[in-house]
Amino acid sequence: MGRGDLGDVGGLSRGRVTTVGVIEEGVAKVGTAKVGVSAPPRPGGRGAMAAALGALGALGGLLGGLGRGALGALGALGALGALGAVLALQRRLRPHLWADLAFAVRAARCRRRAGGGPGGGPGGSVAARFLRLARAAPARPFLRGRGGSQPLGGAARAVARVANALRALRAPPGPGDTVGLLVGNEPRFVWGWFGLAALGARPAFLGTALRPAGLRHCLRGCGARAVLVSDELFGSVEPLLPTLREDGVAVWVLGRGPYPPGVVALQELLDTASDQLEPEDVWEPRDMNETCLYIFTSGTTGLPKAARVSHLKSIMCLGFYELVGASSGDVVYLALPLYHMAGALLGVVGCLGIGATCVLREKFSASQFWDDCRAEGVTVFQYIGELCRYLVNQPQRPGERQHGLRLAVGSGLRPDVWRSFQQRFGPIRIVETYGMSEGNVTLFNYTGTPGAVGRGSFIYKLFSPFEIVRFDVATGAPERDRAGRCIRAGPGETGLLIAPVTPRTPFLGYAGPPELSEQKLLRGVFAEGDAFFNTGDLVEQDRDQFVRFRDRIGDTFRWKGENVATTEVAEALLAHESLQEATVYGVTVPGHEGRAGMAALVLQPGHSMDGPGLFRHLEQLLPPYARPRFLRVQERLEMTETFKQQKVRLAQEGADPGIVPDPLFLLDEASQSYIPLDPKLWERLRAGHLRI
Repeated sequence: MGRGDLGDVGGLSRGRVTTVGVIEEGVAKVGTAKVGVSAPPRPGGRGAMAAALGALGALGGLLGGLGRGALGALGALGALGALGAVLALQRRLRPHLWADLAFAVRAARCRRRAGGGPGGGPGGSVAARFLRLARAAPARPFLRGRGGSQPLGGAARAVARVANALRALRAPPGPGDTVGLLVGNEPRFVWGWFGLAALGARPAFLGTALRPAGLRHCLRGCGARAVLVSDELFGSVEPLLPTLREDGVAVWVLGRGPYPPGVVALQELLDTASDQLEPEDVWEPRDMNETCLYIFTSGTTGLPKAARVSHLKSIMCLGFYELVGASSGDVVYLALPLYHMAGALLGVVGCLGIGATCVLREKFSASQFWDDCRAEGVTVFQYIGELCRYLVNQPQRPGERQHGLRLAVGSGLRPDVWRSFQQRFGPIRIVETYGMSEGNVTLFNYTGTPGAVGRGSFIYKLFSPFEIVRFDVATGAPERDRAGRCIRAGPGETGLLIAPVTPRTPFLGYAGPPELSEQKLLRGVFAEGDAFFNTGDLVEQDRDQFVRFRDRIGDTFRWKGENVATTEVAEALLAHESLQEATVYGVTVPGHEGRAGMAALVLQPGHSMDGPGLFRHLEQLLPPYARPRFLRVQERLEMTETFKQQKVRLAQEGADPGIVPDPLFLLDEASQSYIPLDPKLWERLRAGHLRI
């Protein structure tokens, strides 16, 4: 999934419910272990001054003891002085210690509640918990979307009708059956999801933009025995009906029809189905690490794979919004696709977990966003970084700071957009996260540090362990020492993010052949027999323990014997006033080894391509090998349905003017400019008469 998916919730969803006390035990140990800090403050620093004042406080206590109550004053003031010294050292040496501890405590509390037992909520699946919540508070607001507002009680009745209608089929879905779910960003997605889950079926969330070939691949990949589709999206399924019939895949449509022979119209069954479903009647898993549902990878670097999501991981998402500081009084704006984890599990299930209201939008509209926020009373925005960029790139309008938005949480937010967003729209708290649908590690930037995706403090690693190891871009594999073990990256060094696969932090893998899952594992990393999940992401951890995303393995390329990180180049490009959007990738060039840097650009309104100015700008910010050799100017950048840039297609098209329909430019060292790249110049390059 990558950054855009938010994936696992703080690593909390890993392991069995019986381990929920581990975090709190770890926090208790941390609280005692950090009192005596070994490194002294440097002379002359503010920490040293505060420590000295603390010592003076202790001395004052001693002098005060000459009078009445000397021993009491001595004890009180001495304790205060010692406490002041300790706090001063903490602020200097561990400035984020209290934030780390506070997050760990919230994480422990969320895990305990999700796991059930003393002081926690009831156990069971997400569907059962949803029905219990609805029975306890039927009037509580839940979803606002197409068709108006639905409180929990109304939502529970809609889920019951779907479950009971499916039960009435000649061959109803049952425990362990996989059913594809193809519904847009509307409440019926949630009704279908929970209705299937109530019967023990495993929904496989299908992308609404899939073409017939991709849809067939996904249904076969997850072993679906049926597909539940909305009437509006039936057109995507109809061309596949002969193939689905051969594969034994039933087609159930949320509509009246008429439909071709063999297709079941569910509307009549829904109209007559009972709207009652008790939590006790819902199917419950025996093992919370069993597969609950499937979420498909984005497929940006190949065909989508069906990632297994466990019941435990699903219920841990109930605590997502509590982890980032939201509460029951919040109204959450959600326009992310529900067929991905960020939308469905973190968004919808996260709102259920804290009793917040979810404002569900079918599509994101940058021009209508702030009007929507004011009209709906939105206080929390769940983003993908591209959505924030869309907002920042909108023309300024009156009243942009007149809103109730206080918190934005998501992933993929660039540092420059982060700062622009807050400067323009007000002091909105931003919580950047990192995770993957199939992954066993998540990061949270709970301190609000721009550009970081999370923190890697030893406290955080108590419940979400990970490592960063050196990676060789040329071989496409981690570097290993003479003993064959991976080498940990040092502070400030870019490396591959990996996470241990253990009973507490398992990797469920993908549906299909075992080799699909095995490809994501590294073995013998630090010891014989160990296994680590390979995120495929290059990150860097600084000396303050902040982790920053650098690139995807497939995006970083080598040129002139050097590694080029596409994110670094894109940030340098976007610092130029004439550029609005940029995506960077490597392309093969005849007669040259490696891949040359290329950037697809969108100009700011009213600006034209400034070849000499852009050359000078990049000369100041990037080393020679990192400067893009080719530029491609477009009207707009193509995005996937999950707001990811189409780098693979752009790289395949390359820099040939005979193939690329957009204006192309070539870096020319002689003129110190980017000059137009025409077919004649391209032929000189192909023939080896021109080196870049």
